[in-house]
Amino acid sequence: MSKAYLILQDGTVFEGFSIGETGRTVGEVVFTTGMTGYVETLTDPSYFGQIVTQTFPLIGNYGVEKEDFESRKSWVRGYIVRELCERASNFRCEGDLDTFLKEQRIVGIAGIDTRALTKKLRNAGVMNGMILSGKESERLKTEKGNIIDGEEILKEIRSYKIENAVKSVQSNKEGDFKGESIASPLGEGVATNEVGAQGKTFPSLKSVVLWDFGAKANIQRELEKRGCKVTVLPYNTRAEEIISLSPDGLMLSNGPGDPAENSGVILEIKKLCEWNKEIVGSSPTMTGKASETMTEKAIPIFGICLGHQMLALARGAKTSKLKYGHRGGNHPCKDLESGRVYITSQNHGYAVESQTLPPFARLSFVNANDGTCEGVTYTDIPAFSVQFHPEACGGPHDTNFLFDKFLKIMENQHATK
Repeated sequence: MSKAYLILQDGTVFEGFSIGETGRTVGEVVFTTGMTGYVETLTDPSYFGQIVTQTFPLIGNYGVEKEDFESRKSWVRGYIVRELCERASNFRCEGDLDTFLKEQRIVGIAGIDTRALTKKLRNAGVMNGMILSGKESERLKTEKGNIIDGEEILKEIRSYKIENAVKSVQSNKEGDFKGESIASPLGEGVATNEVGAQGKTFPSLKSVVLWDFGAKANIQRELEKRGCKVTVLPYNTRAEEIISLSPDGLMLSNGPGDPAENSGVILEIKKLCEWNKEIVGSSPTMTGKASETMTEKAIPIFGICLGHQMLALARGAKTSKLKYGHRGGNHPCKDLESGRVYITSQNHGYAVESQTLPPFARLSFVNANDGTCEGVTYTDIPAFSVQFHPEACGGPHDTNFLFDKFLKIMENQHATK
């Protein structure tokens, strides 16, 4: 096993051994507390630009299964584990994790004290880092855990910034998908009126636009399970295009990066919300192409994670970066209407500032650990959003019912058409 080093922007050095691709990579070092679901983590576009640390000590024991991919490739900048399992054992296993990392050209490190690293990130906050292995690591000189003559390296680490994240994860290259199915076993928007999720029968086919900002495939799967025909549209789709399709519902997907960076998308979401307000009779008539293509019913909106954040920004709220984010499958969130606490799957580094929500937005969920905003319901238009992942893959299925809620809103909207 060859040596590898993790260097943080404060100069801290962790020495371990190389896994995956050998070389050099720089990214934002984050941690996720999930005990399982490492395949979903590695293929989740929301991790774009980040070096991911798994806090659970043993990773890779059940191998890699393509059926569990959340997109068609991995987007992480690097990967950190305490112990990489060399011999995977599972009846679904299609390969081992180290081979997958090599195929995806992901530079990784194992054998370091991930508990100490996680404590550092919790205390100091998320920070940039670099993984060096192979020939790149041979030139590194350290003494007592510090770099010798490493100013150039530290300068490179500190200057790293995640930019153009949503645009970067778009899969619009030749051979990829767009306007089709993200990764669904049901194929290209195929849906039936048969028994769907949790044994429920859904009354009619619904058309849903999935606005892709870096969508996890399981969002589409959950919609298709419920008898929805899903049309996936890229991040730079205009509001007028969505309105012209006259969908029964609009899903704002998860995705990576700072939500406020996506000013163009936020403007288009704002247009859709204003158009919806006009339909329900609570705002002045919009001008322009959108009003020319007006249908007879509003378009219900459901936002998840980044979609939740950008919907809030479009409606006048603010977002801010969390100290170390929420990532993992064990985050408790309280439903403010029922008082019930649900365990949720999460992956985000930004949050909506609850105190900036407008009067027509009602806080619906809060994080039971730190009180941050985890959900919003809008009272002037048929729209709601959550910060956590109700599609929960991997993670608990406690909040899966929110997809049923979305269907009910679409059904009610259709009934009042």
